[in-house]
Amino acid sequence: MKMILGKKIGMTQIFSEAGEVIPVTVIEAGPEVVTQVKTVETDGYNAVQIGFEDQKPQRVNKPMTGHFEKAGVAPKKYLAEFRVEEGETYEVGQVITVADFEVGKKLDVTGTSKGKGTQGNIKRHGHHRGPMSHGSKHKRLAGALAAGTYPSRVFKGNKGPGRMGRETVTVQNVELVKVIEDRNLMLVKGAVPGVKGGLVRIQYAVKGQ
Repeated sequence: MKMILGKKIGMTQIFSEAGEVIPVTVIEAGPEVVTQVKTVETDGYNAVQIGFEDQKPQRVNKPMTGHFEKAGVAPKKYLAEFRVEEGETYEVGQVITVADFEVGKKLDVTGTSKGKGTQGNIKRHGHHRGPMSHGSKHKRLAGALAAGTYPSRVFKGNKGPGRMGRETVTVQNVELVKVIEDRNLMLVKGAVPGVKGGLVRIQYAVKGQ
């Protein structure tokens, strides 16, 4: 299991050796350091905590300062924990870079989707609109939500207007097209969730290798 944190830079396109255009997302990932190793004996499960992007010491509170001092690493702005299988070995202070990832492998990328604010049922759920003719009072409304006699109420979970986006989304089995080690960049095929500059979690695909 390989894992790393990164920032979404944006999208572009590259050409394959056969001349095909490949849309890719550019992600700046690492270098990162292992800040804690959890085991079944000490914590009840196996996991690795990694830190990404240096943080100013004055911006770190006392508990986290002690956490980083215990690990012997510089304060980090972002921390993330990844579950690992039994037998996988990591050490505190170990550095993880994009060079650890193999081109051509499938990845699972998790990020926070773009926030759309409050939206109507048409944009949010893809519902159909009503007649758009003059005098129509049902153009982009939600329509009937429940019968009047029974049940005389709206069922829980009914799809309607509300806040859209800003949710944790994972895209599975995206291909790692290229790695640029000297600039800590990963180029993955297609789109990944989030805004430019958004934090993403990357690991080898669970299902698609």
